[in-house]
Amino acid sequence: MRFARRTLLASLVASVAAPALRHAARADTPPITLKLHHYFSSVSSVHDKFLAPWARKLEADSSGRIRVDLFPSMQLGGAPAQLFDQLRDGTADIVWTAPNHTPGRFPKIEVFELPFVASRRALVSSKAIQEFAAINLKDEFRDIHPLCFACRDRAVLHTRRAIQSMADMKDFKLHVQNPLAAAAMAALGAQGVPMPVPQVPMALTQHVIDGCLDPWGVVPALKLTDLKFHTEFPNETPSTTAFVLAMNRDTYDRLPRDLKVVVDASAGPAAAAMAGAMWDADAATAASAARDRGDGFIVLSPEEAQRWRKATEPVVVAWLKEMKERHADGGKLLAGARALLAKYAAEPEPQPPQPPQIESKSQVAQPPAPSPPQIKAELPASEKPILRQVPASPPSPVAPTVPVAKPAPAVVPKPKELDIPL
Repeated sequence: MRFARRTLLASLVASVAAPALRHAARADTPPITLKLHHYFSSVSSVHDKFLAPWARKLEADSSGRIRVDLFPSMQLGGAPAQLFDQLRDGTADIVWTAPNHTPGRFPKIEVFELPFVASRRALVSSKAIQEFAAINLKDEFRDIHPLCFACRDRAVLHTRRAIQSMADMKDFKLHVQNPLAAAAMAALGAQGVPMPVPQVPMALTQHVIDGCLDPWGVVPALKLTDLKFHTEFPNETPSTTAFVLAMNRDTYDRLPRDLKVVVDASAGPAAAAMAGAMWDADAATAASAARDRGDGFIVLSPEEAQRWRKATEPVVVAWLKEMKERHADGGKLLAGARALLAKYAAEPEPQPPQPPQIESKSQVAQPPAPSPPQIKAELPASEKPILRQVPASPPSPVAPTVPVAKPAPAVVPKPKELDIPL
């Protein structure tokens, strides 16, 4: 009996101590380091607002057992077109890249890059392509482990002169994002010129191109402020670019089971939505800045946009023919993509966080005066520094906190206090 009791106590102590021992063993194990390689700069929104936050969250969710080192601007060497090969051979553990850098290698995903298929909103297209990939792209990306798919926001015509109809496009030379966009521009009477995005400013200066068919984010990033006209399309975008965040398959397979769960939770629809919302926010900011500069905005009428769509239908027909030659049902893929885009079309716009309003004590203590919003509405922003140089009238001698029988001397506010309400 005494022996059985000792055995029972020993087993209870062992069961209680086992989790602590496993935790201690994990604490002593160095983290698994993953190298994330991409071609965007370290100050780009893709790096700063998507990839870096995603990596830090993965590290936090794994309790520090995973560490992600980011290598922007192709710091591990090679060219953007080599990123998939670097992922497959293990040079990088994770990459973020566009499949269209290797034309013909991933033909099915190109359905989202066909003219007038993808949504104007990156969030809608990103959610749609993520679900589309889970159904249709497993064979196309079987050599790697995809984490998420996403699409950029709408392509806009950024030009030096106004483009209001197809006739204005004749012989126009435009930077485009991919071969399908170049084919679409040719169908419209223009010439699409593919080139790396950093080369666009020099190409504009040397008149190699007359403008761009690019997302809004290109304009502030490359300081293309001499492109004063922006032509938008009312419904679908004439062009976009699909992206994939993917992991080396062997790297993923070597992860412990619980860390695979953490990686899977960080991937999929949540990561796709994060990328899409980032691009939509960037587009809204860039378009607002262009309006503030006084740039010209043209939105094609639905009837005119339909003429452009009709003119680019041969590009879609050529892609369907290519799919047939590859023994794939392109019509089914196109219908599936459009159905998913319609499914997510009502996704709400991401709202930027509003800073909390803090009541200023110095403003509360001041005598009644015209409210700051009224001053800002009546005067242009350029005149504010001039207003701050004009001496302010002294405050009223009668204030709620000063006795009437013993008036206080007038006090001229300090310059820094005068700046607060302006």
